[in-house]
Amino acid sequence: MAAMTPGVLASFVHVDAATDAIRALKALGHTDLTVYTPAPNHEIEEVLDHPVSPVRIFTLVGGLTGCAAGFAMTFWMSNNWPLLVGGKPIATVPPYVVLGFELMILLGALSTVAGVIIMSVVNARKRVPYNAKFSDDHIGVFVPCRAEQAAAVESLLKRAGSVEVTHAA
Repeated sequence: MAAMTPGVLASFVHVDAATDAIRALKALGHTDLTVYTPAPNHEIEEVLDHPVSPVRIFTLVGGLTGCAAGFAMTFWMSNNWPLLVGGKPIATVPPYVVLGFELMILLGALSTVAGVIIMSVVNARKRVPYNAKFSDDHIGVFVPCRAEQAAAVESLLKRAGSVEVTHAA
């Protein structure tokens, strides 16, 4: 198991104080912040400005693969076992749209689940501290930093309105 990431963990009661602290930390160059909130908060999301999750790429690749596999499978089967029905062509697109669509949904959903699991495992390797209050009524901000930066970060967080600041080693 990976060691705990060194840094400073602050606890806030008010959203405004937390957003002010995050803005100040970003201005100082601390961009790899971990923020815990008891409920989704648009103000904090806006301040963090995280990039879009890469899980959507897994979904796109899975969906396109499923669609291509659905059409390829049905065309291959039709040409491998040709059956003439009412003088219609052996392999046409309209009857196979349903199979292409269904496999697109199936593989897209399965690859989304795989993407969530893979990205969770990748992100779990970063061990950051957590406090149970962050699931109840506090907002937590973890700033990964070296020991020589910890004092400056701690004073910034206290000035912003933090109710509790702890060091993680």
